[in-house]
Amino acid sequence: MDAFYCSVEELDNPSLKGRPVVVGGTPEGRGVVATANYAARKLGLHSAMPAARAVRLCPKAVFLRPRPERYAEASRQVFSIFEKYTPLVEPLSIDEAFLDVTASRLTGSPGSFDAEGYGAGEAIARELQQKVEAETGGLTCSIGIASNKYLAKIASDLRKPRAIVVVPLGEEEKFLAPLPIQKIWGVGPKMAERLEAIGMKFIGDMQRLGVEPLQRALGEETGEHFWRLCRGVDQRPVVTDQEVKSISQEKTYGEFLDSGDRETIERELFRMSDKVARRLRARELWGRTVQLKARDERFHTVTRSSSLESPTCLVEEIYQAALGLLDDRVDFGDRRIRLLGVGVSGLTSEPRRQLDFFDSGELEQAENIAAISDAVRRKIGDQAILRAKMLERGEEKGPEDDEPDAAVRPPRP
Repeated sequence: MDAFYCSVEELDNPSLKGRPVVVGGTPEGRGVVATANYAARKLGLHSAMPAARAVRLCPKAVFLRPRPERYAEASRQVFSIFEKYTPLVEPLSIDEAFLDVTASRLTGSPGSFDAEGYGAGEAIARELQQKVEAETGGLTCSIGIASNKYLAKIASDLRKPRAIVVVPLGEEEKFLAPLPIQKIWGVGPKMAERLEAIGMKFIGDMQRLGVEPLQRALGEETGEHFWRLCRGVDQRPVVTDQEVKSISQEKTYGEFLDSGDRETIERELFRMSDKVARRLRARELWGRTVQLKARDERFHTVTRSSSLESPTCLVEEIYQAALGLLDDRVDFGDRRIRLLGVGVSGLTSEPRRQLDFFDSGELEQAENIAAISDAVRRKIGDQAILRAKMLERGEEKGPEDDEPDAAVRPPRP
């Protein structure tokens, strides 16, 4: 969806149309911009910008506090339209989804597939775009059409708003080549610096370099990963919520971790817990059982789990449970660590009703703060907001690392 929160606000208050609008923190507080409409973006405002700075850049901007219930309502309406075209809908966030329309058929269409092999992709996209705008009363969306999720996501972001961008079959590398290297998933500011230092400014530069030089420069696993992405290779299917039974994150270390390096181990577990928590919130799920997976240098693998009193989607609770499992039920001795992993199962779409972690509504506030942080990270990258626990030795916490104080919870589509 195009500037979703702001678009909903303009829909409900037509006097806002044409004016710069910001949803998120207010200039008087410590909050940040969750999203800005396109009129505000033209003036330099963007997600994760401190609200105090935003008002200095654009004093005439309208600053609005988020209305999560209203955004949830609009999101459910939009997702119900998606499901008219295919049952294979994978929610990515409150306002974004992957749709597999390979076998979809438009009313009056003579067949399921168009000439290029897509499931009438471009025709479906045009009709879907028109249907969303008409049935919601004016909300707009941008759509990327491609042979896989990775390319479709990149395409959908290229020419907002109201855009339809097609990546033709067989032209995936040609489509990616002129794009900046930062468009590749996983290339943040630090990785971009490393890649630019070896002559890679555009994705085409990586394509021409080849896999072996990439592996020498970045390591075998990372080099192979980026080699696939720079050519547009992505084999992941569209996964619906009904198919999700657990969510996990693990990492194999090329340089083994010292089992006595407590700081590094805690940081790794926290990073994994954070990723799992974000994926739970993106799907509007809560999990009750936390799992810890560990493998030592001799390939001895252990998996331990514990159940929480009530399901969660918060990194703090997932991390504390994983750390407890490590301390109480895993003994590496003097062996180094080859792999660590954190997962959550026992998933439910019903949030807990008891305020058993925070009092006086602070539980809901914590989940809302986490959700708005997710929105900021999706807009401008994972480095936009970091917890102190995720920083390595010597790294300093910048002002952009503070969590926003806006309250938004992703809806259940």
